[in-house]
Amino acid sequence: MFSIADLEQRLTALGANSAHRQRVLRHWVQAIPLTQGRRQLAHFLPQAVRDALPALMAELDGLATLIESHPGADGSARLLVKLQDGQTVESVLLPRDGLCVSSQVGCAVGCQFCMTGRDGLIRQVSSAEIVAQVALARRQRLVKKVVFMGMGEPSHNLEAVMEAIELLGTVGNIGHKNLVFSTVGDPRVFDRLARGPVKPALALSLHTTKDTLRRELLPRAPRLSPAEIVDAGERYARETGYPIQYQWTLLDGVNDGDDELDAIVALLKGKYGVLNMIPYNSVPELPFQRPDWDKARDIARRLHQRGVLTKLRDSAGQDVDGGCGQLRARAAPPKRRTVAIQPLR
Repeated sequence: MFSIADLEQRLTALGANSAHRQRVLRHWVQAIPLTQGRRQLAHFLPQAVRDALPALMAELDGLATLIESHPGADGSARLLVKLQDGQTVESVLLPRDGLCVSSQVGCAVGCQFCMTGRDGLIRQVSSAEIVAQVALARRQRLVKKVVFMGMGEPSHNLEAVMEAIELLGTVGNIGHKNLVFSTVGDPRVFDRLARGPVKPALALSLHTTKDTLRRELLPRAPRLSPAEIVDAGERYARETGYPIQYQWTLLDGVNDGDDELDAIVALLKGKYGVLNMIPYNSVPELPFQRPDWDKARDIARRLHQRGVLTKLRDSAGQDVDGGCGQLRARAAPPKRRTVAIQPLR
């Protein structure tokens, strides 16, 4: 595994200056063929870089390779992606030119309704491997938005994710507000995201207004209350000018009662944000159920009428049984290698 910084160091050692490095990185992350255009990339590079370029690009392409693709009727496609060491992650091509990427193999948070966290954290995904998922997707279709909502908790791999975000928001040609960092509410995130040269939009996984229930559903999430998470999100939203996306996985009979709706109104009315309600993507191995669509639509309507901007979203790939972690779970997993969460530098 190597990082984007490692890649830049390798190019520098070959005699590439800053402009040379930017050109090479742009071709990689935008999936532009080396020979495309009237003036080929090689014409602008030192001889040593030109000589090394074909092998280097092949190595970068090998960071993330497609094993399976499962197209959905909604225009999405769930991708099972193999990394260099044989571990696998999932990416999702979303309707309207979006892509959901993974930042870890496995996850340490252990959300009770998610397949990804059942085996814990296996290893971090490097910044180069994160970008490689984008390059792989762009070889299949246009990608204008990248959301860090796949396998893993991005705040537990914070520096690698931020390194990837910086590249995607510069030579990757993705608007900063179209880079969406999703977290369960790690307090380190709110300061770190605001300090970067590329400030992404922020999505906060809320799922309930109740402290006790949240600890049950997200057993290893930071011990911030929903109110504390919303307060921190509000500060980030006002600083960056991007509304917070509050994520709410709608679980039938768990977090869809009238008491929750009353508390949502008290918590989010007047805040600079939007509540994304996503009916649960049912997984046979887990006990939670997807609510009836009419019930979900009624909940979203009632919240909207009471002053909370609410969008009812359907999980991509419902017809391909594509809950996060399911493709990986169905594949024969490589030997597990569990690692600790890296501290923030």
